[in-house]
Amino acid sequence: MARTTSSRISPSDRPHARRSGGVAKRPPPDDGRARPPLAPTHTPDDIPPPPSPPGPDTVRMFAVRKGEKLKIASLDELEPALRADCWAWIDVTDPTPKTMDALTRTLKLHPLVASNIAERNQRAKVEQIEGVFHIVMFALKMDETAESSEIDMVLAPKFLLTVHGTDWDPRAVPKLREEPTEHLARGADYLLYTLCDWIVDGYFPVLDKLADDIDQLEDDVIAKASQQTLHRLFVLKRELLALRRATSPAREIFNSLTNRDVGVISADHLVYFRDVYDHLIRVTDELDNYRELVSGTLDVYLSTVNNNLSLIMKRLTGVTVIVAGIGAGAGIFGMSEAGAAMAGQEPSGFWVVTIAMVVVSAVAAVVLRRIDWL
Repeated sequence: MARTTSSRISPSDRPHARRSGGVAKRPPPDDGRARPPLAPTHTPDDIPPPPSPPGPDTVRMFAVRKGEKLKIASLDELEPALRADCWAWIDVTDPTPKTMDALTRTLKLHPLVASNIAERNQRAKVEQIEGVFHIVMFALKMDETAESSEIDMVLAPKFLLTVHGTDWDPRAVPKLREEPTEHLARGADYLLYTLCDWIVDGYFPVLDKLADDIDQLEDDVIAKASQQTLHRLFVLKRELLALRRATSPAREIFNSLTNRDVGVISADHLVYFRDVYDHLIRVTDELDNYRELVSGTLDVYLSTVNNNLSLIMKRLTGVTVIVAGIGAGAGIFGMSEAGAAMAGQEPSGFWVVTIAMVVVSAVAAVVLRRIDWL
């Protein structure tokens, strides 16, 4: 079976990945905000451990102005900062209606966008409303079964808003553990790429685990088709359907962001979004392959069960032939003289018939055994 791998190196970790192979790109728009070079690559030993997950109704804010970090303690301080020349990242965990209303006023979100974020029951999608992009993606994790977590992101020219549950933390991204302002200084769009790239990277370990489960199921079906194996097959089919619903629409998100002039993504950063799009194609292709493998395994299971049933029927037929022969002989000659036979008072013909029935039954058993009916 083809294997996926989760150890790929993100193109943002390779400085030369910014060159696009000779394809001319228009220069980024000059908005007055300096974009420093990419942050230096870190080795795994240099990456600090992820911070503690935030609790419900937690708001974390980061802002950068001309490469310098700004200290913002509240939403009241964020509004005047956004009117100035800066980029901001607002990360919110399970906001209450009161917090959501405050974010809507401060960031001037469209009521429809705010309503969709508060509802938190969306499909993977991208919507453009009044120059602001509402992007919905799903992070995947594998416990006993594959589970998805909705992440709402709002990209605007001056800020990026992320809203999620307590089961996912963007600060767990290795490149954002030390100081997220290093990536934010390149623009809110680059920070969006960093988060989306990490989300998509998380799909591959889940696919690897599913591939191992499918391999094990194939072996179990060949060895012994049991009800437990059938139950696991149906669980896998449901998981694959749920994962496809969560990941397949994400391709259209990046296809839309990279194939039209959206105005909030720098031309220099389009190549990174195309890389994420490429890996999403790989994810959906792998999911399609796994769905076909599970369907094929289910067909093998049904064929195995039918074959086992045919084998049982053959054996029962063989036993019936033997027992029916004995029964026929006993019915013809009767058993009314059995008591006398046991007392030694029956003529020799009784014993001749009895021995003949036993011999014929033994010969039938040998023949049926040779043709694999017993």
